[in-house]
Amino acid sequence: MSITESNQVWQIDIIYIPMAKGFMYLVAIIDVHSRFVVGWDISNNMDADWVLETLQVALASRGKPQIVNSDQGSQFTCKKWIDYLKEQLILISMDGKGRAIDNVYIERLWRTVKYDYVYFTPPEDGWQLYQGLKEFFERYNNKKYHQGVGRQLPVAVYYSSLASSA
Repeated sequence: MSITESNQVWQIDIIYIPMAKGFMYLVAIIDVHSRFVVGWDISNNMDADWVLETLQVALASRGKPQIVNSDQGSQFTCKKWIDYLKEQLILISMDGKGRAIDNVYIERLWRTVKYDYVYFTPPEDGWQLYQGLKEFFERYNNKKYHQGVGRQLPVAVYYSSLASSA
């Protein structure tokens, strides 16, 4: 499938973030066309409500994608998640079992989060993690030029695509 505009396909995934004592979970949603992170949040558990709320905040602030792609984790296969996407008329795409490259854009984001922030300045607690990720995503979206989008800023690609399709 050719992805040619913003809000055509979003990818969502969850990773754990190691900290001085224990770990927390990070969920993020990335627009595939622009590599713009449209939403993220942290939690100390991976329940489906938290993931759904993160998606709802992204939808309220960024509009609605045509497709949401995820892996087959329990948060993305539960009835609440599926029913909500169907109600919103958003198509559901799930990676095939054993197909690690299906969600390559969010996986590249995870690598960048870990190597540019978490491993460089490990957070002591949840508050420090949240503040650090807030700064990281601000830089990632608005100040970091990305090879995958023609060495442009994700924010510029995201909004210029939305403007040209309006």
